[in-house]
Amino acid sequence: MISKCNTEKGKKMSKNLAYSSIHQVDWHNADIRAAIEKKAGCKCAEFARRNGIKAYTFYNVFRQPYPKIEKIIADFIGTTPEDIWPSRYLHKC
Repeated sequence: MISKCNTEKGKKMSKNLAYSSIHQVDWHNADIRAAIEKKAGCKCAEFARRNGIKAYTFYNVFRQPYPKIEKIIADFIGTTPEDIWPSRYLHKC
């Protein structure tokens, strides 16, 4: 016999699975840094300087939306900002 607790837990899990399959998850900051460092052959701070951005300004992209830097990173990695940070672009058409 299935307990009420297991049934309720199953419902919650199926809702979570449905949500995660509909909504993409942002890349982890470490994955973004690793992609930049692997392709550039240098640390993110040096990559920022090469692109005319101060390092402390560059790192803001990991905490808040910063479209200019998001585009620089995405172009360099070979993808789009929407692929890296889908949560930042959910409501834009």
